[in-house]
Amino acid sequence: MNATLPISGFLPVDHPLSPRAQFAQFRLIGRLLAAYPDQDLWDLDSARLPRSLRQARQRFRQFAVAEMMPVAQRLDQAPHSPSGPMPSVVRQILIRAGRAGLLGEALPRPWGSAHWPEFAHAMAWKFCLMTEEYAAVDGGLMLLLCAHYLGVMPILLAGDPGQIRRLVVPAFRSNQAGDPQLFAYAITEPGGGSDVEEGHGAQVYRPGVVARRVRGGWALSGRKCFISGGDLATYISVFAALQGEGMESWTCFLVRSDSAGFRVVRTELKMGMRASGAAELEFDQVFVADADVIGPLRGGWTLNRATLNLSRFPVAAMAVGLARGACEAALAFSCQTRLNDHRLIDLQEVQCQLAEMVAVVRSLRAGLWHTVRHSRQPRQLEASMCKFHFTDQAQLVCEQALELLSNQRGPAAYRIEKALRDVRLTRIFEGTNQINRLALIEDWQPQLLNQTSPTHCRGI
Repeated sequence: MNATLPISGFLPVDHPLSPRAQFAQFRLIGRLLAAYPDQDLWDLDSARLPRSLRQARQRFRQFAVAEMMPVAQRLDQAPHSPSGPMPSVVRQILIRAGRAGLLGEALPRPWGSAHWPEFAHAMAWKFCLMTEEYAAVDGGLMLLLCAHYLGVMPILLAGDPGQIRRLVVPAFRSNQAGDPQLFAYAITEPGGGSDVEEGHGAQVYRPGVVARRVRGGWALSGRKCFISGGDLATYISVFAALQGEGMESWTCFLVRSDSAGFRVVRTELKMGMRASGAAELEFDQVFVADADVIGPLRGGWTLNRATLNLSRFPVAAMAVGLARGACEAALAFSCQTRLNDHRLIDLQEVQCQLAEMVAVVRSLRAGLWHTVRHSRQPRQLEASMCKFHFTDQAQLVCEQALELLSNQRGPAAYRIEKALRDVRLTRIFEGTNQINRLALIEDWQPQLLNQTSPTHCRGI
């Protein structure tokens, strides 16, 4: 796009009737109240972050652009592998991410790789920044790197310093040394998906993975499915019911992938986020020592719900990143493409569509940051609300971007249609959006039932 030629329908920025340049001519008070610099929107939002998080956001973006972007299309278009050794391209991404400290961000130095000042803010905020930056480049590689932290979270939430020191710290240090050791999170079963994320359904669900008491520990039997990164993980946080009991007995067990009886059955042929495998895992009398029980016996249900309350914010951020990537591709396409001797950006209809997409993406990010910055102890109502509402809206942005390109082909079209495939998954995992709507009401139930009069409703 020729920067010297104004967009059709608008005055040049230096025209006397264009206010931007004139604001700078105000006296001091006027300049302080009205003048603003010509600043990239990404930089503008970064400048509003606390310094430690601003630096983290820059670090995440640099890795995404330098390491993920060059291989994103290649991995998305690669033939599906039902299971097997880690592809060399994926291993190199993990090695570089580990050495850059991006697989140890859940703990401060020297136990992990995070900078201490970042822990002055809600943990979920930093992970929202991470997932957005990765997803804006590629949803599959984003999931490959971020699902690792979902597997770690139950151990951190259980809060046993000995387990953290013995299980998490060595893995993080191995990652930094260039030997990837990932965690995965296993709750979903072939007979129950959302049943394990909603109390009313769990009350009648018959658990598929069962732990039987044996000498020195437990023997796990059953299957889990759709486990992100389960095919590559060294450690899997597995939620299982105790033998003869229901979901109220759910307990978290840490399973090592080299355990006897453990097997990766297959990975799903997926429509989106293809660089990350969704694995079906089999447990055939897999032994887990008592020392590797995470949290108390029968404490898995609440540990799972606490984990989801933390992770649903980053899922919302994934959707924001995917919508942003689609929007950025549509903006670039509109500025660079000509139709009947006119740039697309010169068409007022296109301008209005782009303005709407930008407004939605930026309002979603602003709403997420506003909510998560105050969520050191995330509330289920807010986490579920952000998850279902933001992911629904992000898909609409991706659809609008694809409609803007019509029947065009090329890099921009591929990036947008890929974002549309990827964003659909954000509405499914971490609880379907329907389940998350119910989770909002569930968390709000005490206030809803405590109405002072038939005409008085609790404030929202």
